[in-house]
Amino acid sequence: MIALSLGLIAAGGAGVAVLLLQVGHRTQVVTVVRDVQVGQVLTAKDLGKASVALDSTVKAVNADDLGQVVGKRAAVELRPGSLLAPSQVTRDDLVKAGEQLVPIGLKPDQVPATALMPGQKVQLVHVPVQGEAEIDKAPDSSPRTLPGRVVKASGAAPGTGVVVVDVATSADDGPTAAAWVAAGTLRLVLAAPGGR
Repeated sequence: MIALSLGLIAAGGAGVAVLLLQVGHRTQVVTVVRDVQVGQVLTAKDLGKASVALDSTVKAVNADDLGQVVGKRAAVELRPGSLLAPSQVTRDDLVKAGEQLVPIGLKPDQVPATALMPGQKVQLVHVPVQGEAEIDKAPDSSPRTLPGRVVKASGAAPGTGVVVVDVATSADDGPTAAAWVAAGTLRLVLAAPGGR
């Protein structure tokens, strides 16, 4: 009994030591305290600080760097209570010079199972209405496509399930893509990694 008691005391002491060791390795990091939309410029009121025990595989902005984050744009949608990762902010405008933003509504059966994320490359594909041939296109030729990049994807709208995807495309292609959207002949295809 004495040996067992001594063993339990030793094990308890080791557990306390491990816990104290973990507490001693806490890191001050930047947190998100308010909802921030994609492309929104971050302010000091959007961010906070927290002391956490951080795994080495988790990338978070150090609290000392908070001032360097303020003024940058959110590259993804940010939610309160989450840690801020360096990859979630950018100095670049999400829609660059020479580009236009085209909103595309996708029905539930047109939304890829893979979540659409900002920065993903896509192809905007013109799919003519059945029986309608594209001008200057042979009947058996490939459909016309335009390159684009996802800027933001909304959640599914209640009732309809429609997802609106903001796609950045060149200023030359923007009006064409908008016309395809209006005619209901545009489809969005995810490009392979690397844009191939």
